[in-house]
Amino acid sequence: MAFFSKLKDRLFKSSSKLEEGLEAIVEDGGEEELVETAEAEVTAEAPAVEPDLAPVDVPDPAEDTAPEPEPEPEPEPEPEPEPVAVVEEPAELSLEPEPEAQPVEVLVESASEEAAKPGLLGRMFGRREAQKVVRRTVDDDMLESLEDLMITSDMGVDTAMRVTANISERHFGKKLSVDEIKAVLADEVTRIMEPVAVPLPIYPKRPQVVLIVGVNGAGKTTTIGKLASQFTAAGKKVVIAAGDTFRAAAVEQLQVWGDRAGVPVLTAPEGSDPASLAFDAMTQAEADGADLLMIDTAGRLQNRSDLMEELAKIVRVIKKKDETAPHNTLLVLDATTGQNALSQVGTFQELADVSGLVMTKLDGTAKGGVLVALADKFALPIHAIGVGEQIDDLAPFDPEEFARALIGITD
Repeated sequence: MAFFSKLKDRLFKSSSKLEEGLEAIVEDGGEEELVETAEAEVTAEAPAVEPDLAPVDVPDPAEDTAPEPEPEPEPEPEPEPEPVAVVEEPAELSLEPEPEAQPVEVLVESASEEAAKPGLLGRMFGRREAQKVVRRTVDDDMLESLEDLMITSDMGVDTAMRVTANISERHFGKKLSVDEIKAVLADEVTRIMEPVAVPLPIYPKRPQVVLIVGVNGAGKTTTIGKLASQFTAAGKKVVIAAGDTFRAAAVEQLQVWGDRAGVPVLTAPEGSDPASLAFDAMTQAEADGADLLMIDTAGRLQNRSDLMEELAKIVRVIKKKDETAPHNTLLVLDATTGQNALSQVGTFQELADVSGLVMTKLDGTAKGGVLVALADKFALPIHAIGVGEQIDDLAPFDPEEFARALIGITD
């Protein structure tokens, strides 16, 4: 759950944008109501925690009621500090400041007192806990505003329309608060994302060839390093091929990750044919008995036909060595590109038969909603998401945790 905490902390731009928008939508046309359910939730929580303390508390109320009518016997508390080692006293001290403990103990002890005291104590308790919450009726105007908010959060027009249609079907005419709308939205996003939350599959074929593609600056090299390190820690023998033969910095970065993970990095002279390197790397990985061969590729824009043809050549050469390869083609996407990620997926899927997605840089964008649009449109497996530069900042995709972080649910 540590990664989820990071995700909630770092995915602040998208969540704060959504949260502010939801608050504005509810306040516009909403009405204040006195929330009764909050009282029920609190009273339900109290007895759930206190039964563990009940055995210790049962003798204590008798002692507490005795000293209460006798204001004089104050010397009795003096001997009490002595048995500090007893655990009962800390329990008493922790319960004394909580007015909830007294009514709960009374209700448990006798039915006759239930008829006498709960009326007054319950009303007093209710006055303390009752809150005014703004709720707005789910109508056409509200749904339209909600749809616009999702579109500006990069969830896409089609996805926003589908989500609002589902909300209308289930909640039209109901009054909802901001927190309730958050919960509804999180459920809808989770429903969209659950089918695509698939870990990177590991096949018995050795070496399993994993081709990494994406545009410039998407984070391919760093993603390869993190995946290689994690697979190595899981007991897999990994080999990396530095297929970005045109950028020396990419090779050096991979070598740093390789050294850190204890993974060999196969390189070629600068400017070499990356397809030839991929072929040689497959031969070497097979000879070494590697479980995984991860091939980096140079970043290329989806609108550059010459660079995309070069990628297609790499795939053709790999298939000459093994017609079933590459076994995985991972497209690394930069979350900050927003809706442009949709066109990237379309182009790379056509040329390189993309089998799964990894989205990086969710910590630096207000466009995290694009991942929902991608899942809804392409239904490609999302293997992992990244929220930083550290090794543990790349983790398997969890749809529920992502949805809650995106919507801004902190509990």
